[in-house]
Amino acid sequence: MRHRKHNQQLGVKKGHRQAILGNLASALFEHARIETTLVKAKALRPFAEKLITFAKKAQESSPERALYLRRLTISRIRNKGAAHVLFEERANEFVDRNGGYTRIYKLGRRIGDGAEMAIVELIGAADEGYQDSRKKSKKKSDGPSDERKALETVENESDNSETGVNVSDEETTPSTDDTGSVDEPEKPGAEK
Repeated sequence: MRHRKHNQQLGVKKGHRQAILGNLASALFEHARIETTLVKAKALRPFAEKLITFAKKAQESSPERALYLRRLTISRIRNKGAAHVLFEERANEFVDRNGGYTRIYKLGRRIGDGAEMAIVELIGAADEGYQDSRKKSKKKSDGPSDERKALETVENESDNSETGVNVSDEETTPSTDDTGSVDEPEKPGAEK
């Protein structure tokens, strides 16, 4: 029975499965991004994240414990070069992150056999996520846009007309005094 067994079998025996995951993990640590099938990517995620956690714990622990964790990682991925990259370079990127070190993007189906493909990548310290180059991002301006300014002006004029005060009429309408003569409105900057 397979009760409470959550690992992917990948259609192969245990030794073959460990070899597949070890090779995928070593390629992921060396290149930071790999393309594989979706099922293998989902099986790789917990495997790789446990190894990254080993590398993080090795930085915080005693030299004896760090050596043990390094040897445990090498026994799982069977690649000393990839383990060195993981412990010396990649582990520093994940110091402030608690889990979620990998990301999976679905690519669609492979042409030859129709298998679902995916990209697995390591999430760096300053990683903001995948940016699709086809999508244009709108720049946010500091102040209100021209359309918003025009809309606010129209709203202000309508508010003033409802209260019976029209600012624009006061400025342009000439005033009359007791004699009936018309005074011209003063223009800014004009001297008499």
